[in-house]
Amino acid sequence: MTVLVLGVLVLAVGGCVCVVWADRGGPRWVRAVAAATLSAGDLLRDLRRNRRRGGNRSGGGGD
Repeated sequence: MTVLVLGVLVLAVGGCVCVVWADRGGPRWVRAVAAATLSAGDLLRDLRRNRRRGGNRSGGGGD
C-alpha cells in the first residue's frame, strides 16, 4: 500500500513539475505530459462535482 501511495505522489509531483516547465516553454514531451495532467485534474474535479450533486442527471422533470 505504501508503494502505491508513493507512486501516485511521484506521478502527481512529476505532473506539476511538467506543467510549470511547459509554461516556461519546455520540450514537446513536457507539454504533452502537462496537458495530460491538466486534463486528469479537470476530469477528477468534474467527477467530484457530480458526486456532490448526488449524480442526479434526470433534470428534475417530475413527470
